[in-house]
Amino acid sequence: MADLTQATASSTTTVGAAPAAPVSPGVRRITVQAGPVTLSGLCCEPPQRPRALIVALHGGGTSAGYFDGQAHPDLSLLTLGARLGHRVVALDRPGYGASAGELPGGRTLVEQAADIAAAVRRLARDGSVGGGVFLLAHSFAGKVAFLLAAEHAPDRLLGLDVSGCGTRLAVPYDQVRNDRNVRRLNWGPLGLYPPATFRAAATVVAPMPAREAESAGDWERLSAEVLPRVRVPVRLTFAEHEAWWRHDDADVADMVARLTAASHVRVDRMPGAGHNISLGWAARTYHLRALAFAEECLRLSA
Repeated sequence: MADLTQATASSTTTVGAAPAAPVSPGVRRITVQAGPVTLSGLCCEPPQRPRALIVALHGGGTSAGYFDGQAHPDLSLLTLGARLGHRVVALDRPGYGASAGELPGGRTLVEQAADIAAAVRRLARDGSVGGGVFLLAHSFAGKVAFLLAAEHAPDRLLGLDVSGCGTRLAVPYDQVRNDRNVRRLNWGPLGLYPPATFRAAATVVAPMPAREAESAGDWERLSAEVLPRVRVPVRLTFAEHEAWWRHDDADVADMVARLTAASHVRVDRMPGAGHNISLGWAARTYHLRALAFAEECLRLSA
């Protein structure tokens, strides 16, 4: 298909180009047409008809490779999800990956939700969604997923699993862009990650586009409008060492209270994890819990 192309991990690169980041066995690179934007991503498929399509959306300043961590075999959501029978696609959000050159300033939160919704519809056209579509989103992408579900919900949207996203920042917004602050907020204690993480992460980290960064401060206001319109099951995960967002009991209860239309809401705490859960030792536990929630959503939708 012209709008959905694939390349294996062994594909050669153009002379003089930077080598492609490594991927796990069975994972391939794809591009998806999302309205006017071409998005890149990673895909891993089960050998049989998929139980569901899991669409994973990375946070700010990373890429789709966040869900295929190379520091340890246990980190990859893509390979784990495929082994459990799901088709898993991790997309580079607009302004990242293949669209970075086309959109050097990136896209706003509202624009991204529409783009990702178009990409999900395109991915679903070949029928490989099994029982439906399940969104798994981290950090900034959690906002995108909530907005997508509220305003652009695809057919057979099963539910949302969102990690590292609250409604109130734990630090003043004008301090967020400080490089030293970002490192601390993103990672937490370094012992939470496999030793090779920060060498492998060089292929996952990407500049946060300006328009995305500028729209980040809108979320506290926008969340009050968006969250009450999300109608599918929602699972929220907060890491023990989450530093971007306020997540004490009162703050989490306030966020849950805004999800008035969600069929049900679950909150999970992840011990021994920093903000970047999917790159740490807690990744496998988190991914298994998220996929278990997807299974629950499948059962409830049957």
